[in-house]
Amino acid sequence: MAKVDGSYLVARTLKEEGVDHLFFLMGGPNYEIVNNSEDMGIKTIDFRHEQAAAMAAHAYARVTGKPGVTTAASGPGTLNLLTGQYNAFVDCAPMITLGGAGPISDFGRDGFQEIDQVAIFEPVSKAVMRPTDPARYPEQVSTAFRIATTGRPGPVYIDCNEDVLYGKVEEADAPPPARAKQRARPSGDPDMVREAVRLLRESTRPVLFAGGGVWWSQAWEEMREFVDRTGIPFYTTPMSRGLVPEDHPLSFPAARSTALAEADLVIVVGTRFNWMMTFGRRIDQRARIVQVDIHEAEIGHNRSVDVGIVGDAGAVLNQLNSEVSRARFKTRAASEWVTHLRDSDIERRQRVAPLENSDQVPIHPLRLCKELREVMDRDAILAVDGNEILHYGRQSIPTYEPGHRLNSGPTGCMGVGLPYAIGAKLAKPDKQVVALHGDGSLGMNIQDFDTAVRHNLPIVVVVSNNEGWTARVEGIRKPGRELGLTRFDEVAKAFGGHGELVEKPREIRPALERAFASGKPSIVNVRTDPTARAISRFVGSKME
Repeated sequence: MAKVDGSYLVARTLKEEGVDHLFFLMGGPNYEIVNNSEDMGIKTIDFRHEQAAAMAAHAYARVTGKPGVTTAASGPGTLNLLTGQYNAFVDCAPMITLGGAGPISDFGRDGFQEIDQVAIFEPVSKAVMRPTDPARYPEQVSTAFRIATTGRPGPVYIDCNEDVLYGKVEEADAPPPARAKQRARPSGDPDMVREAVRLLRESTRPVLFAGGGVWWSQAWEEMREFVDRTGIPFYTTPMSRGLVPEDHPLSFPAARSTALAEADLVIVVGTRFNWMMTFGRRIDQRARIVQVDIHEAEIGHNRSVDVGIVGDAGAVLNQLNSEVSRARFKTRAASEWVTHLRDSDIERRQRVAPLENSDQVPIHPLRLCKELREVMDRDAILAVDGNEILHYGRQSIPTYEPGHRLNSGPTGCMGVGLPYAIGAKLAKPDKQVVALHGDGSLGMNIQDFDTAVRHNLPIVVVVSNNEGWTARVEGIRKPGRELGLTRFDEVAKAFGGHGELVEKPREIRPALERAFASGKPSIVNVRTDPTARAISRFVGSKME
């Protein structure tokens, strides 16, 4: 058998692990990882900036449930992946990052672009690796996939050093790694499951709150069965919207704050009591809590719980469904609690209806959201990125399919919208993909609109252009807030895409329809009211 180098073995293992897309920016020493990947049928997508490549890989993982894979040149190239890696790490999303690095033999000699990338990536990785023998690449790359996708998912960083990548070995000396053909999902303690159902039976105002654990377990059918069997109103984290369609009879998104504040039982499945939940304080302190998480350390973190079930979200939801059936649980779908939440939801929707239908100029962002909502397909994938528009979009645009809603997530990272849309379109090319952006956030990765054009990815970017960062508030100094009107529509045309500027409400829908019909990557640049301020609150020193 002929000799092969480490780059070949990396690419071969990616193919064996089922990788079909590689997100990258060219550079040494990783050229041959990309070349070999292409030769093996992996589609390689080159970006203008490594940060956008990592963010697109994150979105790809979020939409497909499979790890996104990135690679970049040594030093600055690899470090530019860091923000995307951090975002995926906090979101608990599986990624494999293949960081180019100088030769190990030059370490400590001030070699070209020498920096300890492993140490830098370690705080934002589920695991880090630095293979020193090319023959071990198959074993270690495969192990990285196993680590990234089992238990609580997360990104794994692999330092790919030049002298190891180009080192040659007999292919027979680098055998395929051992793999588990099937893996069981860990179930919860049956006694705890029974206790959870007992608490549910005793409650009068229960709520289900679900997050990424349900998505990564691919357990949306189990979640819907639990909702239907019990009649329990449900909510999800922003990145997990659509696990159950948001027009389900027990979905009351506008009454979210009321539900959490007034519930007497909250069943939390596959998500954390982090800052987005004000560390559990959004829930009445008298409420009982059932928490389900695959990561044991999350049970009771930041908020005491009455029942803590360690297990896979899908496996535990199956157990809960079985116990509900065995106990002949009577549905609460017609309860006073459900009626109360439905009425609250309707009242709050009616409250914003005048703004959604407003003919004011500059355009109110809620009018933009309403027009977009009515044009989008039911199974469209929506990425939302910005500040004011992030909140307005959350309030007014529903999601009906699992894995079809993307935003900055727990990090609040801006600049993700356009790269997310690229990753989502690559994951599901037959779906409508929209990035709803603020003008500030779009400017952070606008160069990669060119990536969408070069790779013929007809995404539609809709900009709520309020000419600055956050809303303009009279009497409050916001240094650096003013950006002026950025003509992103002209940028789109310059890159070879479709672009339009919209200044009147009646122009929104026709412009959106033309963008979708163009078959090109498009930017619809909508001038919105700079004083329109979404409801925000402060957490520490940061605005949510």
